[in-house]
Amino acid sequence: MAERKLRYGVYLGAVQRHKRRISFAALLEAERLRPKGPPLRAIDLHRLLTPYVSVRFSEQLRAVLPLALMLIGFQALALRSSLLDAESVALGIVAVMVGLMFFMEGVKIGLMPFAENVGFQMPGKTHPTVLLAFSLLLGAAATFAEPAIGALQAAASAISPERSPWLRQLLGPYAHWLVLAVAGGVGLAVSLGMLRTMFGWQLKTMVLLIMPPTLGLTAWCAQQPELAPIIGLAWDCGAVTTGPVTVPLVLAVGVGVAASTGRSDNPLSGFGIVTLASIFPILAVLGTAIYLTGLGAEAMLPVLPPAVDGWYNRTPFAEILGALRAIVPLVLLLVLVQTRLLGQKIRQHNIFIYGVATALTGMLLFNLGLTAGLVALGEQAGNNVPWAFSPHRDTGAPALYPFALGIAMTLTFAFAIGFGATVAEPALNAMGMTVENLTDGAFRKRMLIHAVAIGVGVGAALGVARILFHLPVWMLLLGGYTIALALTAVSREEIVNLAWDSAGVTTGPVTVPLLLALGIGLGEVVGAAEGFGILAMCSVGPIISVLATGLWIDMKTRGHKRRSNKA
Repeated sequence: MAERKLRYGVYLGAVQRHKRRISFAALLEAERLRPKGPPLRAIDLHRLLTPYVSVRFSEQLRAVLPLALMLIGFQALALRSSLLDAESVALGIVAVMVGLMFFMEGVKIGLMPFAENVGFQMPGKTHPTVLLAFSLLLGAAATFAEPAIGALQAAASAISPERSPWLRQLLGPYAHWLVLAVAGGVGLAVSLGMLRTMFGWQLKTMVLLIMPPTLGLTAWCAQQPELAPIIGLAWDCGAVTTGPVTVPLVLAVGVGVAASTGRSDNPLSGFGIVTLASIFPILAVLGTAIYLTGLGAEAMLPVLPPAVDGWYNRTPFAEILGALRAIVPLVLLLVLVQTRLLGQKIRQHNIFIYGVATALTGMLLFNLGLTAGLVALGEQAGNNVPWAFSPHRDTGAPALYPFALGIAMTLTFAFAIGFGATVAEPALNAMGMTVENLTDGAFRKRMLIHAVAIGVGVGAALGVARILFHLPVWMLLLGGYTIALALTAVSREEIVNLAWDSAGVTTGPVTVPLLLALGIGLGEVVGAAEGFGILAMCSVGPIISVLATGLWIDMKTRGHKRRSNKA
């Protein structure tokens, strides 16, 4: 067909010949009068919601279910004991999984965009001191919202006031002091992390400057009889703080600040804040304990007996109030900073309200299932595991296995829990993909996951061995972190960032209650003064393993380059 040339005006006239203008009001009226379509059927809802929910629920299922089955299977097969209150524990575990699914989705949709936008806007619109003050408040508010914080208070009932009086005071009458100390430590760490992002300070230098005084203060506290039982709690608090709220929100603010200050080209700019957020709470808790013990015995408050009724027998008002206290201050802080300080309106109100409501619902369900599910399961394991090598606590039945075999089985069980929990951690899988891309495949995702998992498993076994053999936790910490600091001094900055942050990623809201309850249960059975310290050893283990793996990769890469040059 032959082409025909037309003037543009003729073309427009032909195209618009059959068109007519309609006002927007008439369009809306026609839409209103339009007959409504048929309602959604059950199959339609299933097709819409199932892909959305299944992906998010499967993450929590992979993290929680293998650990629960491992605990139940070990007790059933190796210890020949059945699970007590199986229905209550099962409902609690389901509530934990569903709660974490809702909570993580709410944080991702409702809070993280706020945090990143605030971090991007504040450096250009406010004074740096305002940014530091906001970072302090954000770190503190995020700590209150951490699901694992409740696990510390749930473990208080197993601490003997006679054997560890001040530890019981910190977990009982002075529990609010403990939470405030941890929140203040995280807030200071976030502020320092913002300064590091703005000025480009190296994490390697900061770690080498901060950790030796922290270890020195720990060694000094170990020589004080009233402070020695608190060391394990203080170091465990450093692991509890780096959970699913603090890490994404703080990193989101850090990404925004890095983009605003022109440092977003550094792919590792977000690393390091998690490390600081796990060190400063240790100093804060030890400082609080030193202050309280300095007041003398007259500062001790009466320890009230714990409530005996189950979570399913009482109305969920306490859990609702706990969820509100955790989420509402954090949301108000972000909203006030964006609307009042930065003068920006909240866009997409529906999505924001949906995210906040989802986070509140998730926190409520998690609180309901924590005590009846994860904590109860860990306590039962802690009470039953010593039967492998010692007489049963309640019945007096002889040990199931010879002492050496029973101890070996217990330590293997602790290693399996630490290894399995780490492999299933979604945050570690995400970090592994990032690291593999940043290192051009030199540090593979599988290699990082296995290095971290082995470190956590060995740390869990050492923590359990400390409780069983009454080893001083401060000596294990001093030895472990001395090795970590020596490896840090000879490692590259990128590997240092990765190794020290990987320790914080592993202690999530699932592993913390389980390992805490396991340690407390073991300590109570074997007569230890306290059962803390497992989480602390789970933090130092992956630092050493990842640093060692990084040095091995560097040596392998240098050897390959030398062989290539000779060829």
